[in-house]
Amino acid sequence: MPMLERTANYAWIEQVLAGRSYESLDNQQRGAVRTLLRHGSGLSMPQITRLIRRYRQSGHVALPCEARRTFPVKYAAGDVELLVEVDRAHHCLSGPATRRILQREWQVFGKIQFARLAEISVAHLYNLRNSDVYLERMGQVPPLAAGESPTRRQLPLKRTPGWIRVSALHQSNLGAGTVYRISAVDATTQWEVVACAPAIDELSALRVLDTLQQQFPFRLLAFHSPNGGEAVDSKLATLLNQLSASPRNLSRTCSAAPRGEILQRFYDAHLNPYLNYHRPCGFAQIRADDRGLRSRYYSEEDYLTPYEKLRSLAAAQHPLCGGVPWEHLDRIAYAHSDTEAARLMNSAKAALFQQVN
Repeated sequence: MPMLERTANYAWIEQVLAGRSYESLDNQQRGAVRTLLRHGSGLSMPQITRLIRRYRQSGHVALPCEARRTFPVKYAAGDVELLVEVDRAHHCLSGPATRRILQREWQVFGKIQFARLAEISVAHLYNLRNSDVYLERMGQVPPLAAGESPTRRQLPLKRTPGWIRVSALHQSNLGAGTVYRISAVDATTQWEVVACAPAIDELSALRVLDTLQQQFPFRLLAFHSPNGGEAVDSKLATLLNQLSASPRNLSRTCSAAPRGEILQRFYDAHLNPYLNYHRPCGFAQIRADDRGLRSRYYSEEDYLTPYEKLRSLAAAQHPLCGGVPWEHLDRIAYAHSDTEAARLMNSAKAALFQQVN
């Protein structure tokens, strides 16, 4: 019940009790007054009993003047606004991944406005996402499209980067011309490179291999396809393994469709740097119980960007390919904060859609 309506209700109850001289009534008359108060106020009989007891003790039914004790508010409306901006830029990542982004904004990039949010727990982050201020500012988030995700075979644990899982998706919404979206993800660091190809054949795979070798900062050891995926994934992985085993001359003509070239420029300049330098991923710890059953466990320290994960493996002496210095990758990683990079990527994506459509 709103506060104004409750105040008016209590004033009416006090007026009825005083006007009928409740203290001087017999039990039958008091029962009639209680029934009148119940139907007139819409309150339950236990509530009416408590209010009558308050009236008999103090002579008033009005609410007490002292303020109720409340918990101190740590995260103000400005913090919720920052969370809304981060979720809009990164498209509402999971709670642990979002928490890692908030920590990096303050600890790595030194943005003072994220100092309080950097200390937030994952549970309270979801509390803020369910608050009225957040829901009003954020609006309705469209749900993910339903679909079956292919089952993947359990691969042996790899501690060396270079084992790449590839998958291909046919882009049917780009009008004229066929374009396949190629996603290549490293099994150890989750470093991801997205490329495009006009077809799944030897010439297109040669172009994709050249893109992967240029953008993966470590040597590529082997390619595999997700189990349960389409046959085109297995064909692509086979072609990449064959071509990487016997390098060909890239001077042979292998041009993508014009719109494929536009997509590839967006992937190279915006999407791939954002995925690898600014989007945290969860790296599971495999634990086995007494019966030998294995389960995945994620701690707070297990959420890193692919570049942070690759950096953590540098102590194990995994050199970068092509003699690329770490300073070069550092300049890319710290040129923009995570949310700034996400905004730049979203702006470039909006411009791309206008150009393509």
